[in-house]
Amino acid sequence: MMVLFLNDISGSEVLLILVFVLMFFGSKSIPGLARTLGRTMRQIKDASSDLQDEIRKSGVDIKKDLNLKGLIEDTTRDIQQPLDQYVSDLDDAVSYQPPPRTQAPLPEDLVQSPLEKAQKVESKVDDSPIPESEAPEASK
Repeated sequence: MMVLFLNDISGSEVLLILVFVLMFFGSKSIPGLARTLGRTMRQIKDASSDLQDEIRKSGVDIKKDLNLKGLIEDTTRDIQQPLDQYVSDLDDAVSYQPPPRTQAPLPEDLVQSPLEKAQKVESKVDDSPIPESEAPEASK
């Protein structure tokens, strides 16, 4: 952070700042100001370091609590099981061998020819005349 600050300031600018500090604070108070400034910068650096350590520790704690590796393994297992079942079902379907077919006896209606069926229907029809009470009346 300090390096970036000094990169933007040239040597003559630093000299000018030091002259103004000397004139404004005096030669007796500059060592005390430098000590105070040094302590303050050290405290800020320590606080920043402590904060970074706490963030790292909490990150490790979160990783332990989440158990990402176990979670990933469980998820992988949950996804893999149905996929393995699908692969097994597909393998069974592809390698399926139907049992040998035996010729089942056909029903009588399927064995008869259409001519035989027509003769059978005609024989069932009764040629007796329709009684007059059931016959439709002709329009007069």
